Amino acid sequence: MVIATKFGFDFDPETKQRLGLNSRPEHIRRVAEASLKRMKTDVIDLFYQHRVDPSVPIEDVAGAVKDLIAEGKVKHFGLSEAGAQTIRRAHAVQPVTAVQSEYSLWARDPEAEVLPTCAELGIGFVPWSPLGQGFLTAKVDAAMTFDGSDVRSWFPRFTPDARKANQPFVDLLIEVAARKHATPAQIALAWLLAQRPWIVPIPGTRKLERVEENLGAADIKLTADDLREIASASSKIIVQGARSTGKEQYV
Repeated sequence: MVIATKFGFDFDPETKQRLGLNSRPEHIRRVAEASLKRMKTDVIDLFYQHRVDPSVPIEDVAGAVKDLIAEGKVKHFGLSEAGAQTIRRAHAVQPVTAVQSEYSLWARDPEAEVLPTCAELGIGFVPWSPLGQGFLTAKVDAAMTFDGSDVRSWFPRFTPDARKANQPFVDLLIEVAARKHATPAQIALAWLLAQRPWIVPIPGTRKLERVEENLGAADIKLTADDLREIASASSKIIVQGARSTGKEQYV
């Protein structure tokens, strides 16, 4: 088992709600020690900063994780939703093993600067929400409603109008999936796997059958023609709605 976990927020002890960013070195150490105790393990394999904290120099963050690595409590350092310059500054202090950011057929932001930086520095890339919060599985349509506990109920990309406008992404995946005897979700994941050999998407699910479906994406081979078709068709689609909460930005 490989354990990846994160630090970077304060939480209300009663409600467990996030209170704000906190990547101060002393907080990073407290989180690491608490995680090791809760998980009953001696080492965290991959320790990510959940979000960049503008109030703490990234060099101090990297230095704190470097100390934990020297002590044998952490093996590898990761960043999440970090910009190219932040990645470079952190990497200069403690080599970054992985960068985790939202990336999928309808969320291509990392392609401009983050992916080239990872390629240059030899850093792995971990796309979160590789299935677009479920939209790219073809199980969501414009008529679906979400209750208040579902984060998609306030995501700009999941308004009825946005879902209707973004449906061409799903139609494209359905078309390719039919030829490949696969599901749209498998094609969405196979597309990510075909982008770079060091990309490892992390789809989330609570159902065993979905885990098995997602794993099947590794056996799907998209040809150069398939990839050109997807690139050409997707380039003509204008995504409606900001990704996630609309507040995500690389720093």
